[in-house]
Amino acid sequence: MTKIKTIGVFSSGGDSPGMNACIRAVVRTAIFEGLRVVGIMRGYEGMIDGEFVEMNSGSVSDIIHRGGTILKTARSPASAQSKAASKPPKTSGNSGSMAL
Repeated sequence: MTKIKTIGVFSSGGDSPGMNACIRAVVRTAIFEGLRVVGIMRGYEGMIDGEFVEMNSGSVSDIIHRGGTILKTARSPASAQSKAASKPPKTSGNSGSMAL
């Protein structure tokens, strides 16, 4: 079994309260556990288009009070279509392995 070294975090659909707090918790916990964290911008669209950003503790400092989500979100028509499932997402530059 391959050990997970990188996790990806994204938000999809509409905004809801607490999204930035959740992103912050994921990033901080992953860093504490020694994992690399990649943020995926604009939900499924960002995953398909390869819009990845490295995340660290500085990326998530002072975000809890902000509305929306720092990773932005999108309702992707591609994610609802069957062809989206067959289209491989771009990789984050780590040999293509990432846990979401």
